[in-house]
Amino acid sequence: MELKGKIFKVLTEQTGTGKNGPWRKQDFILETEGQYSKKVCITMWGDKIDQFAIKEGESLTAHINIESREYRDKWFTDVKAWKVEKSGGSAGQAPSQGGSHDDITTFHDEDFDDGSPF
Repeated sequence: MELKGKIFKVLTEQTGTGKNGPWRKQDFILETEGQYSKKVCITMWGDKIDQFAIKEGESLTAHINIESREYRDKWFTDVKAWKVEKSGGSAGQAPSQGGSHDDITTFHDEDFDDGSPF
């Protein structure tokens, strides 16, 4: 899935250590295009933070995966970026892996144990 828009805000990077070792993630808020624009919080994990090197005010297309999970009868939804295409060029893209996002390694919540319920 793709979302196009402008980066409204880049949030502070978060780090921790889980059962598989150290992890890092950073959220950013993308304001979508169109008459009824929406703000969406998208998460980048690990090396993608440095690879995409996004900045507030940039226009881009975020290629995302959406996943929901249940914890104690409540549902939580994550929106994770696996590739970013900046407007006017291809800077910030994840390396091509056969042309399909199915081949790209994604991070799952069970890979990280930071003590939070989600």
